Amino acid sequence: MKSKKFDIPIISVGNITVGGTGKTPHIEWLIRKYLPEKRVAVLSRGYKRKSKGFVLADENSTAQTIGDEPFQIHQKFPEILVAVDKNRVGGVEKLLALPNPPEIILLDDAFQHRKITPSHQILLVDYNRPIFDDKILPYGRLREFACGIKRANEIIVTKCPENISENEKEYFVEKILKYKQIPLHFSTFEYSVPKNIFTKEPMNIDEKYNFLVVTGVVNADGLYRYLEQFALSVDKMKFPDHHDFLEQDIKNIEKRYFSMKGDTLIITTEKDRSRLLSNPFISDNLKEKIFYVEIAVKINN
Repeated sequence: MKSKKFDIPIISVGNITVGGTGKTPHIEWLIRKYLPEKRVAVLSRGYKRKSKGFVLADENSTAQTIGDEPFQIHQKFPEILVAVDKNRVGGVEKLLALPNPPEIILLDDAFQHRKITPSHQILLVDYNRPIFDDKILPYGRLREFACGIKRANEIIVTKCPENISENEKEYFVEKILKYKQIPLHFSTFEYSVPKNIFTKEPMNIDEKYNFLVVTGVVNADGLYRYLEQFALSVDKMKFPDHHDFLEQDIKNIEKRYFSMKGDTLIITTEKDRSRLLSNPFISDNLKEKIFYVEIAVKINN
């Protein structure tokens, strides 16, 4: 397969595991790293969007037009270019043809995309489901064999506990770097105080709540653990990754919410917020009770 290399620096962030390694928070970490010195662009496929072809995010964009994760990035970093295109080569060419083109491009979820040769490949590995203990699809959750590590220039073990020990780090170093001697880092997630998804008003952290946690992500275990400090109880409603909440889904959420006793809030993820923001089925009564939690990446070494 022909692969095109561009003169502009292009950093690919991807994984070997199917979803759930934290690509979007790590893209956001890179955005913060390069802003404001560089004009940054993020190019994604725009998974499950309703549009086709190249779309450049603007003030009219929604999760439906560009995908939930690109929309999340666009909301947090309106000063950068966020674009989606299944044809990544064409997407890069269109970005470079803009009047004020980017100086660096971050490719989202492109570790298996062979039509572009990035300047730098960052591979993410989930601490809780390391690729060396997993199997290829459909028996496990690997998109390709673990030896694909050899294409990476750098590896980040994600979702690590804050108190990860040196022995644990050495174990990952031994297991992963047998494929290729490259820089290996460890990162953790830092969770923000829940905020209303519409008004961004923060939750009162001096009170305890019953939480109905509604998620459409691969794994929300870290979110559940974080919420325990504010929780009287935690009830969970789990939907598939990138789930598009339909009218019946919202009705089921409302039914579960109103069946719960005491002071109750609905908590969701930042990615799910992207899809819920423009959802037409959420009643005004429910809007003031739905909160989301932002995630930021901290690199431990």
